[in-house]
Amino acid sequence: MNANLLKARISQEGLNATKQREEILNIFLNSSGHKSLAQIYAQVAKTDPKIGYTTVYRTMKLLTRLGLATQRKFGDSETRYEPASEGTHHDHLICLDCGRIIEFEDQTLEALQNGIAQRHRFKISHHRLELYGRCEECNRKKRTVRRKS
Repeated sequence: MNANLLKARISQEGLNATKQREEILNIFLNSSGHKSLAQIYAQVAKTDPKIGYTTVYRTMKLLTRLGLATQRKFGDSETRYEPASEGTHHDHLICLDCGRIIEFEDQTLEALQNGIAQRHRFKISHHRLELYGRCEECNRKKRTVRRKS
């Protein structure tokens, strides 16, 4: 995704593709992971301190509405954003101890879900799978603490 796609989508909405919006999009697309609004703003502020928090907030809402970003909430109720990926799908493992988010893809799981939908004559428009637990590192720390006790 690039600035031209942003300009085209924003133009379809009758809005202007401003330099600020382009800069926020570029920073967002070039960051990794699932970023909160505060994290995106912190990165934007390093590049251009003139861009305000409200501008970042409104731009992320716009990017979500245009299908360029996806909002996620993982158990802690904080909204995070990730770039929308057309034609692909991934799910998430979320560590309840450290908050780590691991993305994964599994074609067998996708086929199983599609098969279930077909059996029930159900047309899936979208879905999300989030598995909550403890990551390997937190499990290791927990075992180490128990052994010392």
